[in-house]
Amino acid sequence: MFKRLAFISLVCMMFTSCGFLKSYTAKYDVSLATVESPADARAQFGETKVASFTDGQINKYRYEDDYIDIVWYVSSTQFNFDLKNKSNHTIKINWDDISYVDCEGKTGRVMHSGVKYNERNNSQPASTIPKGASLSDILLPTDNVYFTSGKYGGWNERLLIPSIYQNQEAFAKEASSYVGKTMKILMPIMIENVQNDYTFEFTINSLLNPELGVKK
Repeated sequence: MFKRLAFISLVCMMFTSCGFLKSYTAKYDVSLATVESPADARAQFGETKVASFTDGQINKYRYEDDYIDIVWYVSSTQFNFDLKNKSNHTIKINWDDISYVDCEGKTGRVMHSGVKYNERNNSQPASTIPKGASLSDILLPTDNVYFTSGKYGGWNERLLIPSIYQNQEAFAKEASSYVGKTMKILMPIMIENVQNDYTFEFTINSLLNPELGVKK
């Protein structure tokens, strides 16, 4: 379902760019800026580090300590991640305990791959990752999922960062206002039955296409 929605979103963007529905779409550079790991991370988890790298044309970001190795990729509507368990124990992710803080500071729940849109507010079973194993998944803010009725209605996903404007004036006035703001993922991870709180903070670094707001 996620792939189908991504395709629909792409088609919609093609229509707007081709002029069928004239609008202006902002594009942003978003990176993993900081990670707050458990308070005694240096003593218990070893050295921690955040690094960026390019996978094809996609910018990805890795956080690593002695227990986990997680790679993030931020798309327009969701957070994609690959989490490897480096510890000698099974770790657990309680999806119901994960929180998302959007760029306006509003906190909400998340859903992940395999959860139906109409069940997004239900309790989600935890995932366990054995030692040495990995989990590839996504995080999607439940507040960003909505249903529209009518002939062309259906389930939709809002953008993580408001990005679509009806005219150049609105684009020029509002698009750059999101630069410098942050989004956060609060992800508790259970290791040996102890909850370890990780906070991943993503920064909106720059507007990649400011020329859209400039009249020629």
